[in-house]
Amino acid sequence: MPLWCSTSMTMLSFSCINKLAASSPLHCRSVISRRISAKMSTGSSSFQITHTVKLPTQPSESVTVVAAPGVSDSDFRNAIGSSLFEQWLKNIQSEKGLLSDGSLSLRQVLIQGVDMFGKRVGFLKFKADVIDKETGQKVPGIVFARGPAVAVLILLNSEGKTYTVLTEQVRVPVGRPVLELPAGMLDENVGDVVGTAIREVEEETGIQLHLDDMVDLTSFLDPSTGCKVMPSPGGCDEELSLLLYRGSVSADVIEQLQGKETGLREHGELIKVHVVPYDTLWRMTPDAKVLMSVAIYEMAKKEGLLPPTN
Repeated sequence: MPLWCSTSMTMLSFSCINKLAASSPLHCRSVISRRISAKMSTGSSSFQITHTVKLPTQPSESVTVVAAPGVSDSDFRNAIGSSLFEQWLKNIQSEKGLLSDGSLSLRQVLIQGVDMFGKRVGFLKFKADVIDKETGQKVPGIVFARGPAVAVLILLNSEGKTYTVLTEQVRVPVGRPVLELPAGMLDENVGDVVGTAIREVEEETGIQLHLDDMVDLTSFLDPSTGCKVMPSPGGCDEELSLLLYRGSVSADVIEQLQGKETGLREHGELIKVHVVPYDTLWRMTPDAKVLMSVAIYEMAKKEGLLPPTN
């Protein structure tokens, strides 16, 4: 499919365009009209890659998606075809989405950064120009998209005392190691929350959990929440499912877990297992996953919502 330069009508050829169209999710092709083009940047000989989206929620206004300087055309195509971007577009058009009542308008999206995890987009950074129609002003619209994830609160009873299993991981963004719940990102377009949780726990702690023993703590939230928790909705799209596992083990197992080094070294995971008393857990870490899990667990227990242990 040829692309036309809007200033000089010079025809450009992008061989990957048809491949992108063929690989786009069917549900998006049925509700979103798309057009990719390249424009000559003002005052320069370089081309700016753009992409046009028409959303059913604002049929009279098209949305222009633009590649920021330094974003290659392949990264741009990966970004706009990713499940992260598709899900964000679905979210803003949902029943309670930003565009649902017509007071806000999406004008432009600037793709600023794309991090690939193998062949899929792992992280996506973009800026959305969302306008308040009454005032004409932009609302904050910087987005770090990483998609859904899951974390597990593991409670082990041993000799009359309850312990929690945490992982200590190097966290470059905050500049130091952090004690956290075992957690992981969901695979693209799979959405297997419990399966991902079981796999991540085994990789990070060596503990093998069983499907029937898992309790979804976030399922106790009001349906209006989507039964997920959002650690930082002002800047990140991440939605977390928080699961609970309860079991009984010998003192030897607690001792074997303490200080155990785990993680997928080939993926850069440097993990050390910590076993801490549950009674002091809420004071021992800044990890939001821990604190949210404790809050929901305690309230669910108080209201008698937890199923009996096997």
